[in-house]
Amino acid sequence: MLWSVLLLAAGASAHVKSSLPSVPSGWKKVRAASADESVSLKIALPAHQPDALEAAVLRVSDPNHYEYGMHLSSDEVRSLVAPSAETTDAVTSWLKRNGIKGKVDNDWISFTTSVAKANTLLNTTFAWYQQDGDKTGPKLRTLEYSVPDELDDYVDMIQPTTRFGKLAAKASTIFEIFEEPETKGVGNVKVAGEEGHPTCTGCIYPDEIRSLYNIKYKPSSSAKNTVAFASYLEQYSNYDDFTSFAKAFVPQAADRNYTVNLVKGGLHDQDPAKIGVEANLDLQYILAISNPIPIREYSIGGRGPLVPTANQPGPEISNEPYLDFFQYLLSLKNSELPATLSTSYGEEEQSVPREYALKVCSMIAQLGARGVSVIFSSGDAGPGDACIRNDGTNSTYFEPTFPGACPWVTSVGGTYHTAPEKAVGFSSGGFSMYHKRPVYQERAVKEYLNKIGDTYSEFFDEQGRGFPDVSGQAARYAVYVGGRLTGVSGTSASAPMFAGVVALLNAARKSRGLPSLGFINPLLYANKDAFTDIVDGAGTGCGGRPEFAHDVDGTAKWNATVGWDPVTGLGTPKFDKLLTLTAPGVKNA
Repeated sequence: MLWSVLLLAAGASAHVKSSLPSVPSGWKKVRAASADESVSLKIALPAHQPDALEAAVLRVSDPNHYEYGMHLSSDEVRSLVAPSAETTDAVTSWLKRNGIKGKVDNDWISFTTSVAKANTLLNTTFAWYQQDGDKTGPKLRTLEYSVPDELDDYVDMIQPTTRFGKLAAKASTIFEIFEEPETKGVGNVKVAGEEGHPTCTGCIYPDEIRSLYNIKYKPSSSAKNTVAFASYLEQYSNYDDFTSFAKAFVPQAADRNYTVNLVKGGLHDQDPAKIGVEANLDLQYILAISNPIPIREYSIGGRGPLVPTANQPGPEISNEPYLDFFQYLLSLKNSELPATLSTSYGEEEQSVPREYALKVCSMIAQLGARGVSVIFSSGDAGPGDACIRNDGTNSTYFEPTFPGACPWVTSVGGTYHTAPEKAVGFSSGGFSMYHKRPVYQERAVKEYLNKIGDTYSEFFDEQGRGFPDVSGQAARYAVYVGGRLTGVSGTSASAPMFAGVVALLNAARKSRGLPSLGFINPLLYANKDAFTDIVDGAGTGCGGRPEFAHDVDGTAKWNATVGWDPVTGLGTPKFDKLLTLTAPGVKNA
């Protein structure tokens, strides 16, 4: 083939596809990789029509477009992101010449080979790296890789290579946990009655959240309207805690259950020592808001060797939770997908290679095009935590989150207090480093930028996608963990709560024969009156950076203001108005 001849002739010329200036902060090299160790990689191929997916998602998500709600099939979406035949042929020929057989799946090529062959193929040197505090084991990574010049336009990325990340360190967007002293087994928790429900110090409860957001609608159960959440990093929800919570706060669901789908080696360990606060929080508050809508948990694997050592880490599992999980979802039929998906995990956007973030975000867009509302927590660091660029300059810069700043997710920030609600200090927000501002939020974000002028302008990209989109209560949710009622704070709480709201709206639409909402941001930004605008409080962060030493508390702040702002977004939901907007004629009762 022509490409084989060209690449053979130009094999010595290569383009650096991705590189890091040094080992990322919090990681250290454990040892060099042995030549005969295996490595599994995925090549992402560029779409033949690069703008087709975005245009299609916006058409079916724009309430003013005649194609609104006409979600695409799996085959239709695959055709939009499919590479050209020339691209696929060029990359598979390159692999074949190097003695590697790749498995083609539309815009992906997967392969497993030896470290020696991978080093030669990518002009790199793989090694084992360990993240501080990560008990899942070392990861096989590299600081740089290249592809032949002639293939540069035919490869979006190859991972896991330079993708180190901080998902394991951050674990989830839980900010604080407050434990009550007493512990009760599930058998000792009574179904809530006239005497009221159990309490924990300073906690907010499901009935208070439903009252605050005027949620009265009671849907019927339907397998066609599932709400799901994703669990990573060996976070396991617990059946006994689920039952205790239901008996205490959702008594009509005391006999309910939920389903668990295991993905890529995921488990669902019920050992009390393995109970995940994050998983329990997600599950219990999706139930609290959306009961009796069916709930599904996706438990995603990704753990390395159980007892790793510096000299022999053992065979590696990719630990690429987003790629693995979204590829799994996209392989399902539309009828098998949840209508609403909540995820409360994230990391600094800058810790993720740009091409990786763009590809994962594209996969989320594909789910939106197929009718799935993808909800992510915005994060718990205000404008940022350390606020230091990782490009080697160590300059001050705000820290947007990934995937919370992807323009195809609905990003949820946090509030606290009532009458009035206020922005909670840990609520993350800001402007993406990688994604440009989408058209659906152009007006709202520009209005905010005009208000602040050049404030902080050197610390963020004013052309970036603004986040969060919306917000909700995020402080001291009452959660059962190991039989103990526990107060949990973070946008890990507001995200599943808002996912429950979206699940209710989808149920109402189903009752009227309407399709699921799918990607909801264009609808939300076109109807800001469906939200309570939060104008008090601020998201704070970047403590310790000299540029903010003279500010109050020595921190940078995103203030909650009239209109959209990068701490609470459009505000908190007015359920009655959202219900009228999305399912006309359905009563909030």
